[in-house]
Amino acid sequence: MNSSDGNELAEAVVQHEWQQFQRTDNEGGRAACQGNWPVFHQMRLSQFLTWPAPLLSSYADDLDEADHIGRNLITEKYGRMMASTAPGEYRRSIEPYIPQLPDARIALQEQIIATQVGWALEFRTRYPKLGNGMRVLRTAEDTPDATSFETYLRGELGTYSSATFGSYRRFIDELRSQGRNLTEETVRNTVLLGGFASLEEAEALQ
Repeated sequence: MNSSDGNELAEAVVQHEWQQFQRTDNEGGRAACQGNWPVFHQMRLSQFLTWPAPLLSSYADDLDEADHIGRNLITEKYGRMMASTAPGEYRRSIEPYIPQLPDARIALQEQIIATQVGWALEFRTRYPKLGNGMRVLRTAEDTPDATSFETYLRGELGTYSSATFGSYRRFIDELRSQGRNLTEETVRNTVLLGGFASLEEAEALQ
């Protein structure tokens, strides 16, 4: 997305997520990352700058609707991740209070997750130093203190409305049909926002 309007919407979505993140309760008190706006901004904007405008608009509507009905999508995302990282706590304290996803939706999410894990693995092969600084890749590698890319993505997808999820699924299908790699495009945005000229420069300077 190159238009100034698209960039403005992406920035607005990051700001809205940050507001919800500030209202997310963390076991043991406020998490350090909740006070780190520069990193949050860089990482989330890197993602949203890859999204087409209709998808970004749909997710912006999700955030607005969540505020209207008293949901917090960021809290819910982290809660859903605990199905893997803290399953007992998830079953007791989270699962009964968040929307349950139909089996058909879960199956479609898993197809997308498999595609994106494949892209992340491919990226790590081509840019091993940058890849080494990323999250561990697979849910099997989760610990109570480290959440994998796969688990994080599963938590995030689970918060999308039906409309946003459908738009996201079309986005992923389009990238795949064009031979593009979403991890590469996202991390390219990250390193450019971080002041590097290219992925190659960032890799060389790790």
